[in-house]
Amino acid sequence: MLRRGELADVDALVALEDHCFLSDKLSRRSFRYMLTRANASVLVDAEAERLRGYVLLLYSNGCSMARLYSIAVDPDYKGQGVGGGLIEAAEREAVEHDCVSMRLEIRKDNPASLALFNRHGYRPFKEVLRYYEDDMDALRFEKSLAPQLGTERRRVPFYRQTLDFTCGPSSLMMAMKALDDSIELSRTLELRIWREATTVFMTSGHGGCGPYGLALSAYHRGFDLEIHVNDDAVFLGDSVRDAEKKEVMRLVQEDFLDELSRLPIPVHHGSVSVETMQALFEAGAMLLVLISSHAIYRERFPHWVVVTGFDEHFIYVHDPLVQYEKGEALADSLHMPIPKRQFRRMARYGKAGQKAVLALSRRDAQP
Repeated sequence: MLRRGELADVDALVALEDHCFLSDKLSRRSFRYMLTRANASVLVDAEAERLRGYVLLLYSNGCSMARLYSIAVDPDYKGQGVGGGLIEAAEREAVEHDCVSMRLEIRKDNPASLALFNRHGYRPFKEVLRYYEDDMDALRFEKSLAPQLGTERRRVPFYRQTLDFTCGPSSLMMAMKALDDSIELSRTLELRIWREATTVFMTSGHGGCGPYGLALSAYHRGFDLEIHVNDDAVFLGDSVRDAEKKEVMRLVQEDFLDELSRLPIPVHHGSVSVETMQALFEAGAMLLVLISSHAIYRERFPHWVVVTGFDEHFIYVHDPLVQYEKGEALADSLHMPIPKRQFRRMARYGKAGQKAVLALSRRDAQP
């Protein structure tokens, strides 16, 4: 019988985990957390007092993607359709959570699991070296749970930000690399762009990057730009209270704008719609969009993402922030599907609702 897992199942889940795996095992504490507090679903296949198998799904806040984090089948029940039943139940559960895709990792030395998920329509899209505790490589798989959407996603290399305040440089690097494969993604470039584009002060700590500095960094590396902002106030000025900090941010922004005024970089004032963003993307531009992180991370901070695709209902983005310490995998930040209606609410920051979109193109191939 397939049902949702309960706290009373923890002993059986731990025993099954120990019976099925030699490493990378979930602990009792992890199972309790997944059953009580995590943004997750645990489904079990129970026969009388015995668990034949379980599957664990994790959901991404703010986007419509599920991750099949773990699946186990008691060896005594192999070949009886338990694994396939759990996969199908997991897909139904994910759809009920408004997810349109499922991702997972599989050990390269596990031919049975590789064959099982291939049969169920999962396709590999990335190899991850030394993913498991014993240094075994993994293959990352994905399946669309809404194939009728006909997603068109652009190939955009991924770069994970290495510091809390470098989402802008990291997103810009991904966008530039998608347009020019000769760009080398490195931490040196990440920090160099941050130094060029930072607004010096933010809410606390190191400064973040606004659209004007990022645009100049891209332009000086051979890219054409369009800047879309909804006002001409000091960008993210509401994020600081100290008058001296506000003054420094104002002077930095004025300096950026003065340089921009002498370059062929148009600055458009007004809210750019999702439809306009999609038109720019379909014309060949790469888009950087400033969002409020609250919908994804339940914390309010300005955050840059890069758009990788559109379909009828969703915008897909690479998010440079990967929170490994909170159980996220790199796959959780790739091509994140965000409903368009939700993206409209996310694509603004602060009490003033400031908005910013950068549209990049190659200087020799302007869209």
